[in-house]
Amino acid sequence: MAAADIPREKKVMYNFLGSSGLRVSNICLGCMTFGRNVTLGSPSQQDEDSSHQIMDRFVQWGGNFFDTADIYGPHFSEQIVGRWLERRERDNFVVATKCNFPVGVGRNRNSVGLSRRHMTASITGSLQRLHTNYVDIYQTHAWDAATNIEETLRTFDDLVRAEKVRYVGLCNVNGWQLQKIVDTTDRLGLNPVVSLQQQYSLVCRESELEPFQVCKANGIGVLPWSPLKGGLLTGKVKRGVKPSEGRLGYVANNISPHGRSFEVFPHYNNFTNKDFDVLETAQAIAEQKDKSVAQVAIRWLLQKDVTSSVIIGATSCAQLDDNMGAANGWSLSQSEMNNLDQVSSVAQFYPYSSINQANVHRNNPMARDYVVRSKV
Repeated sequence: MAAADIPREKKVMYNFLGSSGLRVSNICLGCMTFGRNVTLGSPSQQDEDSSHQIMDRFVQWGGNFFDTADIYGPHFSEQIVGRWLERRERDNFVVATKCNFPVGVGRNRNSVGLSRRHMTASITGSLQRLHTNYVDIYQTHAWDAATNIEETLRTFDDLVRAEKVRYVGLCNVNGWQLQKIVDTTDRLGLNPVVSLQQQYSLVCRESELEPFQVCKANGIGVLPWSPLKGGLLTGKVKRGVKPSEGRLGYVANNISPHGRSFEVFPHYNNFTNKDFDVLETAQAIAEQKDKSVAQVAIRWLLQKDVTSSVIIGATSCAQLDDNMGAANGWSLSQSEMNNLDQVSSVAQFYPYSSINQANVHRNNPMARDYVVRSKV
């Protein structure tokens, strides 16, 4: 399918990223599969030519948003994105990258975490590899329990003021961590967090309990990663059968380059009967709508009010085309959303069950949304 063959009404839509004025395509191209990945294993990693073809195809769909990280490769993904970016009009694209984890050879005791030293060194390296003088969104890749959060947030603020970073984002935090970051940012008068990148899918909804409530109250846009749960929500994995293909097959059947079983990545293992009940519900809806299961799973995320953009990965243009088919031109009905919500719901355990019961008749949108409006 050539670019001219993609109807305008099927191309991506654009959303504001949280309460910021930055507009991003509602689907973001995740670049973890670009280049040899010696850190996370190599299921279907793409060479530079293939990666650039996927990026070109994504732009044909109208996409403008790319997500990478220094640890992807490590470094290879940023390098591949950078060599593509230097031949394009930089301002047409939104580029996000991350820091925290130790990367590369010759690293020392301070080459990890969210200290001022490591963050400033990391952004310098990322900018060089990306062939740009700024990144649109700089993200913590995870919480760092060894660094005072004030140090991290002041460093982010300095990087924004130095025009090396445009916006601050986070990844992989729990509710109290996110609230502490928001409160500390407010107290110090620093540039706010605009996005949270979090694992979120039909079979991973736990972040709805707390982190996403903080997001709603503070204008933070959610960027779901692993929307297909490593391939489970493509329909290729069967109940009671050990995966043999794709990332799930790789995780289930291999040892990491560091000699550890990939069982250390539990979010890609140990699927339950409930997970397959969710999958079968999505499959039934997909058949009724003449869509793929992946498209239904991504569309469900796109219709969630916390979502600014869904991060997808692709190992071929054909796979990309299928996923991009969720971006526009159709929607899930309220009944279909309700069915998916119900079958995939998170168990209401204490204290959430008590809190929700106590507030059954206390729904006041004016009170709930006051914090957001007061900050805009």
